Amino acid sequence: MREYLKYLKGDPVIWIITILLMAFSLVTVYSFVPILVKIEGGSPLQYLGKHLLYVIIAFSAMFFIHRADAKYIGQLAKFSYYLAILILLFTMFFGTQVNDAGRWIKIPFIGLTFQSSDFAKLALIVYLSRLLVKKKDKFNDWKEGIFPVLLPIIVICFLILKDNFSTAAMLFMLSFTMLFIGRVPILKLFTMMGVGVALVVLVISIHKATPQLNILPRYDTWVSRYNSKMDETSVDLIKNAQANNAKLAIHNGSFLGQGVGDGKLKEFLPEAYADFYYSSFVEEFGLVSAVFLILMYMILLLRIIRIALKTDDLFQTYVCMGIGIHLLIQASINMLVCTGVFPVTGQNMPFLAMGGSALIMACVSIGIVQSFAYQLQKRKISGSETNFQSSSES
Repeated sequence: MREYLKYLKGDPVIWIITILLMAFSLVTVYSFVPILVKIEGGSPLQYLGKHLLYVIIAFSAMFFIHRADAKYIGQLAKFSYYLAILILLFTMFFGTQVNDAGRWIKIPFIGLTFQSSDFAKLALIVYLSRLLVKKKDKFNDWKEGIFPVLLPIIVICFLILKDNFSTAAMLFMLSFTMLFIGRVPILKLFTMMGVGVALVVLVISIHKATPQLNILPRYDTWVSRYNSKMDETSVDLIKNAQANNAKLAIHNGSFLGQGVGDGKLKEFLPEAYADFYYSSFVEEFGLVSAVFLILMYMILLLRIIRIALKTDDLFQTYVCMGIGIHLLIQASINMLVCTGVFPVTGQNMPFLAMGGSALIMACVSIGIVQSFAYQLQKRKISGSETNFQSSSES
């Protein structure tokens, strides 16, 4: 392992966890796709091959970015943000419909799809980090400090909201967590949150008043999922079959699981390989493995926070904190949905679930963190060499 890790700079623990999760995803994707084979045809090997291609692309992107100079990440922050807006607008008007939601862009010639919100989330984290540094001395002024930071959050979340409420809500809360870390005054934070909630209520009111405009095409789906969660006893069992089967799969898993490939409920969970990944995982690998998986994500977060606290660059600190919290929140939501704590949403497990854009952007995020960690290593080596030269001369 050390022989290969010498080519991977940065934090070795993060590398080991990320690579293990991605390698393990090949096993679980192959095991969890029977329902997809039933619905769309093909074979498990076909979907495994497609996922393997995404794994190779994701790892290559992560490797390339972690070797790049960290200064370029900050320089590309503004460009990435505006590119994200353009991609979201393109998706809104020309996106490919999947499960009644137009969240995807189909890549010509190769037949792969890309979910635009996955890129937009990372772009906003990086751009918001840059703004928090730039405006850090102006947060007592609404015009000079608060509005320039708030506007990018509202724009990205609003563009995502139309087809993906859960992602927009998660990103909104993540952004305000970053504002809190960036020492924006608490009173102003609550005021901004109130404005954000008011805007959502306004959009919903306009949608209900003028349904012919179809501003929120998935509004009825959101309401149905919320009602299903709030009053499970009065909900049609057929309509609520996904959530019920997810909880039953966890129950069937017990302590040690049914064994790889022997899970039964995965054949009745439409998104067993993505949105209901945790349920399928527990059914086949058991509670013990589930606890180990949670520990892996916790260790990953702690190592990222460690890098954030070590760097003397405030921009890098904010980016690392945003990325670490985002990955943990996404994994937590998947677990909470599968266990019935949250209503059904579309958040999958980072590095594990089948999917292209989510996996690629998660690896790009880790590549950015490792780029910062690599820069810390180079500074440490440079400082050691300088001290050695000074002691030799004396």
